Amino acid sequence: MRGFVPPDPVEGVSKLQYAVIYAPRAKRHRFSANCVQVCNSREEAIERSDSENHMLAGKVLGPSKSSEGQYIFYLIEWLSI
Repeated sequence: MRGFVPPDPVEGVSKLQYAVIYAPRAKRHRFSANCVQVCNSREEAIERSDSENHMLAGKVLGPSKSSEGQYIFYLIEWLSI
């Protein structure tokens, strides 16, 4: 996975999840943890999305710790665009 911080193989913290992401610009591929609301299912993420307020449903990988010490999520795919 080029461009991704590798998931922690021991702890298993990073995993694929569905989420609602605050994204004023949908062209980004990584998001700070404070912009991501993890959901229990794909359907929940789509239901909670609100494009007028830039809250978009997506599938993410994370959390991972960046080189700057921030927790981030990587966008795998948008579900509601």
